[in-house]
Amino acid sequence: MENEKCDLVHENGVKEKNLEVIDGYTIKYHANGKTIWSKGKMVDDKPEGYWEWYRADGTLKRSGYFEKGEPVGEWITYDSKGEKYKTTDRGK
Repeated sequence: MENEKCDLVHENGVKEKNLEVIDGYTIKYHANGKTIWSKGKMVDDKPEGYWEWYRADGTLKRSGYFEKGEPVGEWITYDSKGEKYKTTDRGK
């Protein structure tokens, strides 16, 4: 299992979210450092395949697919209880 931690600060002073890479999945964390903000795979520094985003309370917020860094197909937004709220077709 590969485990890589980063704590980047951009030129404008904005702190990048803490992240780690586990079994090929990039996992970014909310500011609290405990709750997952997003997770998915990166290929050539671009998101690829299925990704999920979460709220600070841990409920699922959004999910969708990337192809070479571009959103494709069906994207789902979830309400505050983690229930399916809206579906958007991003095409291909």
